[in-house]
Amino acid sequence: MRINMATAIWIIAAGANTAVAGAREDAKTFMASDPGLAKIEADWGFSDAIVTGDTIYLSGVVASVREGETDLRVAYTRAFERIGETLRKAGASWDDVVDITSFHTDLTTQMPAMVAVKNGYIKAPFPAWTAIQVSRLIPPSGITEIKIIAKKR
Repeated sequence: MRINMATAIWIIAAGANTAVAGAREDAKTFMASDPGLAKIEADWGFSDAIVTGDTIYLSGVVASVREGETDLRVAYTRAFERIGETLRKAGASWDDVVDITSFHTDLTTQMPAMVAVKNGYIKAPFPAWTAIQVSRLIPPSGITEIKIIAKKR
């Protein structure tokens, strides 16, 4: 059977609107507990976390400095507490974290505070960790975004 180009384009376009069962179909998602954050997640189309199989993927959590704060550890502690809450909702703990990716607006000045707080939550054997310098985060007060992958036991 020969299909001309117009028919092929129509078949592809028609298929794009057809729901296909994918990994997210069977996954469990978790939204933020905070109503303001939950609204942003719904409006922007993402979850706090998604569990597929035995793997938990957390969306990035931004550590932000509030007005008058000078100790970066305070911002990191808030972020790590929020990550810990999401891990608990997904049935995991800090001991289940296998990968961390952090995006920093100033690696040099932020790493000492980040490491100090992280080491209060994560013990050996340590997960993989990649720290990346970026120019900006959302919100503008954000200093670091922390993304986690964990494995359920």
